[in-house]
Amino acid sequence: MKKALSLLMAATLALGLAACGGNTSTDANNDAANDSNASGDGKTWVIASDTVFKPFEYTDASGNFVGIDVDIVAAIAEDQGFDYEIKSLGWDAAIAACQSGQADGMIAGASITDERKESGWIFSDGYYQTTQTMTVAADSDIAGFEDLSGKTVAVKTGTQGATYAESLKDEYGFTITYFEDSPTMYQAVLGGQAVACFEDTPVMAASIKDGNLALKILEDTANEGQPYGFAIFNPDNQELIDLFNAGLANIKENGKYDEIIAKYLG
Repeated sequence: MKKALSLLMAATLALGLAACGGNTSTDANNDAANDSNASGDGKTWVIASDTVFKPFEYTDASGNFVGIDVDIVAAIAEDQGFDYEIKSLGWDAAIAACQSGQADGMIAGASITDERKESGWIFSDGYYQTTQTMTVAADSDIAGFEDLSGKTVAVKTGTQGATYAESLKDEYGFTITYFEDSPTMYQAVLGGQAVACFEDTPVMAASIKDGNLALKILEDTANEGQPYGFAIFNPDNQELIDLFNAGLANIKENGKYDEIIAKYLG
């Protein structure tokens, strides 16, 4: 009887502690979303992201993970009343986490393309339109694609910048070297291992300005571009896409979206 009573008391205590527990999200901006949950099941959505893709996601001087993507998720979660946790993993690792079920969705400046859709990406509505462009060292003599013949350019693996460069390499006769993150790619150009790199235009512009990098974006080298989208890889997580789309429409309507863009891009 004592043993049964002890077990009953332990179970009651555990339930009480669980009831008092708060959200374990690492994103401080998510606190306002904890009062309600639009999905109705108390779920905390795990959202994977890149590590350095300024101004969309990066770590600030205080060690906080910030950026346009981070703020958009926070605003949408608050609007729709769901809990979430953002994990800063890196581009390739974020994709792998979603594909393996370790994360529910991904926001990392991912361009919406037919190729990605065909390979299993399920996208939200577009939340930011961008282009990709070519960047060279500030003192470079390269003025356009025609000057790349026989030379090496740098790209970030699996990105639209890489896809853009790949679409041009045979026509203009250059080779490509791949990097896992943007800062390392920039250093390859600054250090002379590559004569140019291809990157999303707003990301490149922010990196040059904020990092005081001796690089320059070449005019007339941008493609037509695509919108960025939030993505899932498991159809069972369609609810998360629906929440994102509904919240995105609302924050665009109420002005919050414009505030976020202005905060980072002016």
